[in-house]
Amino acid sequence: MRLVWPGLRSPGITGLLQAAATITVIFSLATLANSLHRFLELFSHFRLQYLVVAFVLAVFFTALKHRRWALLMLVVTAVNAVPVAPWYFDNSEAAPVSDARLHILFANVKTGNSKTQVMLRLIESENPDLVVLQEVTDPFAAAMDGVRYRYPYRHVISQHDNFGIAVYSQHPLLKVEVISSPPLDLPSLVIQQAIGNTVVNYVTTHPIPPLGRLGFDARNEQLADIGERIAALDGPVILIGDLNTAVWGHHYKKLVADTGLKNARDGFGIIPTWPRQLPIAMIPIDHCLVSDEFVVLDIRSGPNIGSDHLPLIVTLGLK
Repeated sequence: MRLVWPGLRSPGITGLLQAAATITVIFSLATLANSLHRFLELFSHFRLQYLVVAFVLAVFFTALKHRRWALLMLVVTAVNAVPVAPWYFDNSEAAPVSDARLHILFANVKTGNSKTQVMLRLIESENPDLVVLQEVTDPFAAAMDGVRYRYPYRHVISQHDNFGIAVYSQHPLLKVEVISSPPLDLPSLVIQQAIGNTVVNYVTTHPIPPLGRLGFDARNEQLADIGERIAALDGPVILIGDLNTAVWGHHYKKLVADTGLKNARDGFGIIPTWPRQLPIAMIPIDHCLVSDEFVVLDIRSGPNIGSDHLPLIVTLGLK
């Protein structure tokens, strides 16, 4: 039985498909060298989308009997699958896990978000040990007093811009260090907490989006500074936050190389978190990176909380 789709043999439709294929080829190949220019790194964040588009185009061209175009799109699908597919397979060795568990809820709540009750209900249902929020303003921080009885240990830096940070914990915080991250003096936190008999370091930071040369350079400098601070810490480390880079960006890879941390996503999939309002374009820019002392038991995105980001919910065990 021969499959024929009405209208797909018209030169206009074929030309559009070929144009889409050409664009997909260009972006798929050029962004492999994303360390060469900030524009290439920006577009490298959409690697998963390039894979899906290339595969769909391969199906269309196969149905239209355009074998060369179909083969080209299969090659491009494979090119994009190489950096994407490993995220869905956990190659780490199984390790014994202690009884110590850590359940973390992270969310970029979005400046001006008034749906605070949604956030409170999510905290109530998840009952995390630690809540880390970014883009926290005074009104949002005030609304979070609704969980004060359950999270008596906290450090809140609420701001009117997009760079407020707040940490809420069910357990005592041993030490809280506020960092003015260069080059824009945006606040970051380094926190120590005892989990069982182990002192764990939490780091949370939120660099500026890499838009324009100044934004790109500022984000990279902040990530580099955080990387240096993490490398100097003793003991287990968790870095969590909206890092404004996806997992395929050159400067994300540099951060991982400098710190030796592992993305908690590894083996669980891409788990895109932004922009929530445009699901087809969502990319993974909210991250939880952990040191070798941890085993990732679960990681997933949370529900809509009125932000342009989805929350990230992580469960960790200590080896």
